[in-house]
Amino acid sequence: MLYLNTSDIEKVGKNWKETIDVIEHAVHSLKKEDYAQPIKPYLRYHDMSNRIIAMPAFVGGDTYMAGIKWIASFPKNLQEGIQRAHSITILNEARTGKPVATINTALVSGIRTASVSGLLLKHYEQVRPLQNVTVGIIGFGPIGRLHLQMVTAMLGEKIAKVVLYDIAGIQQEHIPVEIKEKTVIAQTWEEAYCEADVFITCTVSPHGFIDKQPKRQSLLLNVSLRDFTPKILDYTRSIIVDDWTEVCRENTDIEIMHLERGLQKEDTKSITDIVCLDQMKEFPQDEPIMFNPMGMAIFDIAIAAYYYKQALSQGIGTHLQD
Repeated sequence: MLYLNTSDIEKVGKNWKETIDVIEHAVHSLKKEDYAQPIKPYLRYHDMSNRIIAMPAFVGGDTYMAGIKWIASFPKNLQEGIQRAHSITILNEARTGKPVATINTALVSGIRTASVSGLLLKHYEQVRPLQNVTVGIIGFGPIGRLHLQMVTAMLGEKIAKVVLYDIAGIQQEHIPVEIKEKTVIAQTWEEAYCEADVFITCTVSPHGFIDKQPKRQSLLLNVSLRDFTPKILDYTRSIIVDDWTEVCRENTDIEIMHLERGLQKEDTKSITDIVCLDQMKEFPQDEPIMFNPMGMAIFDIAIAAYYYKQALSQGIGTHLQD
């Protein structure tokens, strides 16, 4: 068995084009029903703001791997100087079930999250080409930083300005050098939101607060899932989800919109509709498009398998005896 930690993953590095391609291949496996993914259980005890989630899956196609991610999210850890999320992924050979890798790091999970966002950005830009882009990001912890790295790699010179906001302040040493001169530190979330062409939520907010109109034709990547009030439906009905059954629960913005405004599955498009059926172009041209990703275990297994194969080929990691 190969053991990989954060340092090992950092040695392999981040190639956003490749990890986005990995996610795209997994979406096609999803469309072909060449996958297995039971609904994920949430373990909660004492403080109900904390959760530990089990995410088992099998992915076919080029990945052809099974496994499980076990991820803890304890938001109040940040007050003690401890990272919010801790994650471990175990990979099993799909044919035999033999465990082949243990990946003990939340970094792979974060790369998966940003790569899924990158895939939606890629398909958005195919329909609505971007120039002189203002990127707004609220929440600049590990997920926000990875999203900034991803969007910088994808859009490059097309970015005119990046506006960052975090209620706890911005640690500027985490801003990539190549985008630093274009970056503005905001004092309110509205500054990062109202004029953004691409807006990304990466907070730990327990409930929605964004109630203002977004920029026309913008892309809203609602990564943290609990930042918008149902009022967003007054401004757009162009809603994408990764998986309706998963995302319409656990007090997400989608669940609140479902309960308070009657949003139904048929009112949304899925990630397979966008990637495999090219349905992004069916949205009204002037409306913002909002993506709500609960996080699918098949994507975690696909990205973990990618890093496992990269580490093997580069001689990175520690081999453990059975």
